[in-house]
Amino acid sequence: MHRRALLAAAALPATAWVRHAGAQEAAWPTRPLRMVVPFAAGGAADVVARIMALGLGEQLGQAVTVENRGGSGGVLGSEAALAAPADGYTFVFHTMSSAVLNAGLYPRLPFDLRRDFLPLSLVGIMPNVVLVNPRLPVQSLAELLALLRANPGKYSYASSGNGTIVHLSGHLLASMAGAQMVHVPYRGSGPALTDLVAGTVDMMVDTMAGVLGFVRNGQLRALAVTTAQRSAALPGTPTAVEAGLPGYETYNWHALFATRGTPPAVMARLEAAARAAVRAPETRRRLVEAGVEPNGSTAAELETFWDAQLAQWIPIIRASGAKAD
Repeated sequence: MHRRALLAAAALPATAWVRHAGAQEAAWPTRPLRMVVPFAAGGAADVVARIMALGLGEQLGQAVTVENRGGSGGVLGSEAALAAPADGYTFVFHTMSSAVLNAGLYPRLPFDLRRDFLPLSLVGIMPNVVLVNPRLPVQSLAELLALLRANPGKYSYASSGNGTIVHLSGHLLASMAGAQMVHVPYRGSGPALTDLVAGTVDMMVDTMAGVLGFVRNGQLRALAVTTAQRSAALPGTPTAVEAGLPGYETYNWHALFATRGTPPAVMARLEAAARAAVRAPETRRRLVEAGVEPNGSTAAELETFWDAQLAQWIPIIRASGAKAD
């Protein structure tokens, strides 16, 4: 009976197979999905990814499991996602680090970022914050820049590691301000913030999510946010442009990507679900609480944004001399 069924199926005309495949894609998804996060659990990317996993699950009618595959700045997780079948059941939660900075930090990646990953939707942007230890005698960004210019090489800035957006944001600030600072890299933002609070280092440009508690309880002073608009999470803190550094804009971002070969109909379904999830009131509320400015772009908008980010940051990485650790 099984053999006869197979023979009958083999005899179907090509148009019947096309209709069958189309029906399968229309019914997609029929089982749980896997979102690969190429960073360790507990960080800002993981927090935002888990918010989106819940929102996507509600939109798709299937559970979305977060799989953390940290290592090599996002390279290992990217490889893991590319090793899975390109059927949409495995997709990637990239950040600026894994989707942009790695292209400049690694002389040779084991994949082609621009070819092997397909944009779905920009989830949101996470502003950076210019932070100082409260014992530093400055109350504004303009005062900080004046202090740095008057004392070349005296003050230090911390980062979460060489080549991270935190490092490059500090480097860019010093470069644009015409100041010289000592870079002190750490293995992650946690220990860097600990030393900043203790006064071991003087300043840092870190992402919003990890610093709000320190700012609100007075352990750190926020001098500026680094996006074009003020952040809802710190409405009283001016932008860097408002505070005296025209053109200075840096931020982290989070976006969903499929892998090369994913069927267009499945891509469209994932894109629509991601956009709907970001617009959903509960998901949006949780993203804002995590320090994210929700976006929910189209795939085409994300592609344009991604290309612009690559064009902007790769020259900055090369000028900084940063290499992957």
